[in-house]
Amino acid sequence: MLTSIESAKQEIRLIIAGSHVPEDPRHADNTLEWLLRLQPDAGDALQLAALAHDIDRANEETKVRRADFDDYDVFKATHARHGAELLRPILTSCGVAPDITDEACRLVEVHEVGGDPSSELLKDADSISYFDVNLPLYFQREGWDETKRRSLWGYRRLSARARLIVEGISYGEEATTRLLREVVQES
Repeated sequence: MLTSIESAKQEIRLIIAGSHVPEDPRHADNTLEWLLRLQPDAGDALQLAALAHDIDRANEETKVRRADFDDYDVFKATHARHGAELLRPILTSCGVAPDITDEACRLVEVHEVGGDPSSELLKDADSISYFDVNLPLYFQREGWDETKRRSLWGYRRLSARARLIVEGISYGEEATTRLLREVVQES
């Protein structure tokens, strides 16, 4: 029988699998993988937040859209807040303890900005995963200029430890590798 935590992880994965963004399911799992590489003893709330941090993007009808915002940081904050609102009933219905639910939702709400050791760790895992998994597909969809803008934003928010990890990433495509090298040099 699944524990409430495992049941919640399964439910989160099912929801994220419905995203129209092809890399979203892989990014969710990869963020959790990076979290556990950075902190192998990460608690349940942090693991749930890593998996669910972008759950807002899973539903085309309700997701927060970049085009609706002039300010990228306001967009990201709204996205994070909406994700936390979506996560709470999932965790509650799976029987996750209220203290773990509260902390997982708090972490999702601040995953873009950090501010304490746990949320900084989540922010690093999310950002490393962007470079590890998302960047090549983002580049195919959005092109050089938008991907570089987004990548500069993501790289600049990394801790020194996470920057070293990202600097070691290379891609099969020369253009994406070159783009990442430019981002590193300009930051």
